[in-house]
Amino acid sequence: MKNKIYIVGMGPGKEEMMTGEAIYVLDRADVIIGYTVYIKLLGERFKDKELLSTPMRQEKERCKLAFEKAGEGKKTALICSGDAGIYGLASLMYEIGKDHPDTELEVIPGVTAAVSGAALLGAPLNHDFCVISLSDLLTPWEKIEKRLIAAVLGDFVIVIYNPSGHKRKDYLKKACDILLCHADEERACGYAENIGREGTKTVTCTLRDLRDAEVNMFTTVFIGNTESVIEGGRLITKRGYR
Repeated sequence: MKNKIYIVGMGPGKEEMMTGEAIYVLDRADVIIGYTVYIKLLGERFKDKELLSTPMRQEKERCKLAFEKAGEGKKTALICSGDAGIYGLASLMYEIGKDHPDTELEVIPGVTAAVSGAALLGAPLNHDFCVISLSDLLTPWEKIEKRLIAAVLGDFVIVIYNPSGHKRKDYLKKACDILLCHADEERACGYAENIGREGTKTVTCTLRDLRDAEVNMFTTVFIGNTESVIEGGRLITKRGYR
């Protein structure tokens, strides 16, 4: 039989927001591997497992560790926040997996920030939308800028991941300046911070006000389309029903 690694999307982190399939897999795993913060978010339920972590920017090492543990015959789970196939490690695992033909990979989907954040804000994703990360660690800013322009010209609702960071404090402002060249400053927007974790916070605002908002790396931003409105403090994108 082949070795097996489950690549598990754990959602925002707390157990109530994990899928039943994710909990089932983690309950049966011998070893759980993940980013240090995500391992801590798992809480008490999995404390008796072999828990292994690597810090930020050691994603390759984390993936290699998963193959190493699976090679020892252990039931291995590699966890990612949200969904492992959306800005997660699923693709990297498949890349590395080419050198491990004796190991089978299976992705377990999770609730990503676009979905959980939208639920907190109201119904902002009720029509066509796209997701864009402002992190230029792996993607050149010039390409991010092109994607922002294409999204606003296409009148998509835009979900922004990684809107800020230690070295990127003004990136959301830069993104808003790009969008304001093509969208009205009263465009309905919102953001959700620490989704499903302690200190959860939601804000609805205009694109003009979003430009000057202070956000962090745990914030997910929602920029409405021309049909989006703020009603009763909720961000809603109309589907077009009559």
